[in-house]
Amino acid sequence: MNRYALIVASLLLLVSPWSFADYRIGVSIARVDDNFMTYVRNGLQDAARQQGVQIQFEDAQGDVVRQLNQVEGFLNQKVDAVIVLPVDTSATANMTRAAVAANKPLVYVNRHPDERTLPKGVVTVASNDIEAGQLQMRFLAEKLGGKGNVAIIMGDLAQNATHDRTEGAKQVLKDYPGIKVVEQQSAEWQRNKGMDLTSNWLLAGTQFDAVIANNDEMAIGAGMALQQAGKAKGEVAIVGIDGLPDGLAAVKRGLLAASVFQDPKAQAAKAVGSAIKMIKGEPIESEVWVPFELIKPEQVAVYEQRYK
Repeated sequence: MNRYALIVASLLLLVSPWSFADYRIGVSIARVDDNFMTYVRNGLQDAARQQGVQIQFEDAQGDVVRQLNQVEGFLNQKVDAVIVLPVDTSATANMTRAAVAANKPLVYVNRHPDERTLPKGVVTVASNDIEAGQLQMRFLAEKLGGKGNVAIIMGDLAQNATHDRTEGAKQVLKDYPGIKVVEQQSAEWQRNKGMDLTSNWLLAGTQFDAVIANNDEMAIGAGMALQQAGKAKGEVAIVGIDGLPDGLAAVKRGLLAASVFQDPKAQAAKAVGSAIKMIKGEPIESEVWVPFELIKPEQVAVYEQRYK
């Protein structure tokens, strides 16, 4: 390398990573170690690369204050837009106010803020969680022949996704008076807590014919607990939500009866696309919905292809 090239290379190291991008987007993820959020993050990265956008990630580590500080930090850096996967859907108002005050586009992805009406310049890209619960319960109601006991494993109680997915299932149950909810508790989205919760129900002598879990991780945990208790695969029908590779594998081997696909790649692509539209001043809906899809065992191979 000649002297001129060395000088250029040295200067490049001193330049901000934002420097050569048409647009700069800051992203705050609630938890980067969360399984589903990892796929959302990868999708955001891929979409940004395809659109020629520079993107910078921050991990909020489940901390509401940390996430607000990250958003304010991005705004102080004069980014063109901010994307947030919220830690707590009831604690987004300050981030919304900060973005509006800075006149910068803000996109909430995957989790819809509790405020159902967002100001101009702020949009949500997510999936309708009530729809997911409805898909789960319709499938199970048919499988049970309209009769039986169901246990519900809920996610983090601070998230509206937990309440909406549970509410969707209960809406369907109104049409099936022969199905009774015998347990309903939170396992905070976690596999090990779903396993512990189900084990406790079994030890207490609770009888149930099916389990609805607000995500696949908790559903898998429930299936593991049932196996440990000597229950045969399929003896208790279990349905989760997300349709990530672990969930698909669980459906394939019969641990889960079905799952509901939540498309992280589509959510991410639409989030980046929405941010770019707002940066350009193009019209956009305040809510962009990515549909849920029921995954039955015979459909697993189709959804496996989406991760290849």
